[in-house]
Amino acid sequence: MSINYNADVTVVGGGPAGAAAAISCAQMDLKVIIIEREQFPRYRPGETLHPGIEPLLKELGVEKQVCESGFLRHTGNWVQWDGERHFLPFGSDEAGQWLGFQAWRADFDAILLEQAISLGVEVRQPCRALRPIISHNRVVGVVTSEGEVRSSFVIDATGRRQWLAQKLKLSINRYSPRLIVNFGYGEGECPVRDCAPAIVADNKGWTWTARVRPQLYQWTRLSFVNEALEKGWLPKEFQGLKPINGTKGAEVTWRTATKCGGLGYFLVGDAAAVLDPASSHGVLKAVMSGMMAGHLITQIMKEGQREDYVTQGYCKWIFDWFEHDVKELKKRYTLLSYFQEHRW
Repeated sequence: MSINYNADVTVVGGGPAGAAAAISCAQMDLKVIIIEREQFPRYRPGETLHPGIEPLLKELGVEKQVCESGFLRHTGNWVQWDGERHFLPFGSDEAGQWLGFQAWRADFDAILLEQAISLGVEVRQPCRALRPIISHNRVVGVVTSEGEVRSSFVIDATGRRQWLAQKLKLSINRYSPRLIVNFGYGEGECPVRDCAPAIVADNKGWTWTARVRPQLYQWTRLSFVNEALEKGWLPKEFQGLKPINGTKGAEVTWRTATKCGGLGYFLVGDAAAVLDPASSHGVLKAVMSGMMAGHLITQIMKEGQREDYVTQGYCKWIFDWFEHDVKELKKRYTLLSYFQEHRW
């Protein structure tokens, strides 16, 4: 049966993973459509970007835009985990100290999406992905709120919803109890937090704090016991700031889909694997997996690589990465007394 294709690649989700995938495909002259259910700008917590993301930003063609965006820069993070608080720098080379970005997500997402559009990517927004189209055990498109989109490949970049894994009924393995992270903002002045973010652990979890914009600070709290926070809660160092926009929450239970790539599809970012923010580099990993999926689709479509071989390699790459991060997180958490008493 012949299929009338609208595009080479359909990307479901327009965040960093989806936009990176779309850009990578478009750079290789593939026709790409992004389906994004939310209207931008959308509410997302700020993100600390490790300096290691800069080569990826350069490859995507957005390094200049990000560097000129006005994001706060810093040389490392304060850490207090199993002892005294200490400063952990990102590193340096002959050119000097490495600087991370404290990215405002609405602006960062917009930069990536605008780059995709400039390369000819079609963005349908707001537009909801309803279900995948399956033909002969292969994903060949997406039924959306605006009609069908047929394509050679579908990339799921829907984040923690793991939309395609749910629709395809892929097995999802969990590696931790249910974990909820809460986050919010405080307005005012907190000079102690102006130079660099900090992560501070206690017996029941950890708290991350950072200045994200002038006179605006963000906190993130993960509790192993899923403790309820009082209305207007702020970390101790933010006492005196004015809470704004309320407290938001997100599920960050450690989990991964068993098959992150298959006939006609790839899962990228949190759609493939989820860890709590203490694993760090969430956006870096999202961008890397999106770019990898784009490169692999190009190998299949333009270089004649075997799809089954390529997707198996991608699944192994995602799982090995995830397994390594789980081991590192467990090592870190084992230093905390609650974790010692309740091994996951």
